[in-house]
Amino acid sequence: MRRPRVAVAGVPGAWSSERLAAALRAAGAESEIIELARCQLRLPDGRLCHQDRLVDDLDGVAVKKIGDTAEGWVVQERIALLRHLEATGVAVLSEPDRLERAVNRYRMTLELARAGLPVPETVITEDAAQAAAVVEEFGTAVLKPLFTSKGRGMRLLVKGEGVAEALEAHRDAGAGPYYLQRFVRHPGRDLGIAVLDGQFLGAYWRVAGADRWMTTIHAGGRYAPADPPEAAVDLAVRAARHFGLVFTGVDLVETPDVGFAVLEVSAFGGFRGLEVACGIDAAARLAGVLLARLRTARA
Repeated sequence: MRRPRVAVAGVPGAWSSERLAAALRAAGAESEIIELARCQLRLPDGRLCHQDRLVDDLDGVAVKKIGDTAEGWVVQERIALLRHLEATGVAVLSEPDRLERAVNRYRMTLELARAGLPVPETVITEDAAQAAAVVEEFGTAVLKPLFTSKGRGMRLLVKGEGVAEALEAHRDAGAGPYYLQRFVRHPGRDLGIAVLDGQFLGAYWRVAGADRWMTTIHAGGRYAPADPPEAAVDLAVRAARHFGLVFTGVDLVETPDVGFAVLEVSAFGGFRGLEVACGIDAAARLAGVLLARLRTARA
């Protein structure tokens, strides 16, 4: 019986992409990494080439990363490419339509609010004067780009402290509308909860570095084991199931009333926090789920 061919949409040499490809091979699949930025789609016949080599006979594509998503057009182009593959009968996991809902921070937050899930107070506007008024109202706000992850490009804006200059820099960088979220005064940490196939997989704290407001590893934070309350796990699972992603990380922040709010549902999910803090090999777990879904689809 032919081994299934499952490509990983990711970045060759990147830790998480390589881990997933290796896990798929260990689980019995043939796997390689294709970088969407290095693909070309030839029409009208619909041939997909990666670095000038034809990519064919794929059973599935596991989407780990679609590359630098700082530009909105990049997201749209690469999601369209994945949709094309899906239309030709290749199983794309997670499905492109589900990825698109989560990868755009504007759309992701709107989906969470529509689902009745708690999110920090958020305002999105293209008007700089309105954005400045929002910072005045919030006192402290986080200005976030729409298409980045791991805290890249985020700015903490404090009432009366260079707000106009920060908004101008955001506009001049072509970073899109002003997405402003009320800063939640957390206890120096936030909670990452991983959900696989709609079920809780593990949780970890991201603990901020000294004198840092941001908790991400790129900002000097560190991972620590977490034993989250049942309410936090239930909230994360509800958020993940709303998006229907195969594997995701849901970021929660503790609120002053000792509850939790949802900051983000990741389109792709991360492996490292689970491994460092919990000793969980998420790549192997995900590979098993992906291949099980392919077997079901082919049955």
